[in-house]
Amino acid sequence: MAPEYVMHGQFSFKTDVYSFGVLVLEIISGKKNSCFSDEDSMEGLLTFAWRNWKEGIALNLVDKVLMTMSSYSSNMILRCINIGLLCVQDKVSERPSMASVLLMLDGHTLALSEPSRPTFFHTQYNGFR
Repeated sequence: MAPEYVMHGQFSFKTDVYSFGVLVLEIISGKKNSCFSDEDSMEGLLTFAWRNWKEGIALNLVDKVLMTMSSYSSNMILRCINIGLLCVQDKVSERPSMASVLLMLDGHTLALSEPSRPTFFHTQYNGFR
């Protein structure tokens, strides 16, 4: 759920954009956001995707089945991860519109902006805190 709804019970025009970004990352990873947990760090899907993006290893997110498809393109997958992360920005004003997302997915926007850390960013789990 979008942060503005979770924290304030309010929907915005870009609440669906947030949900779309989560969906994109779920499709790429083959895992549900609500069930995802990286075994090594206890991170959620959004945190795992963003951290791997920042470290330049975003393809670690990709479902192995997706990688075996003949139409697999690492450049397109990286573009989709970037778009997904842009859609889950904390501030509503920093999320693209769905019209912009469609242009990005069609490749009409050559340069995509750098996403910032998602709202529900969890640092490495080191036992109970």
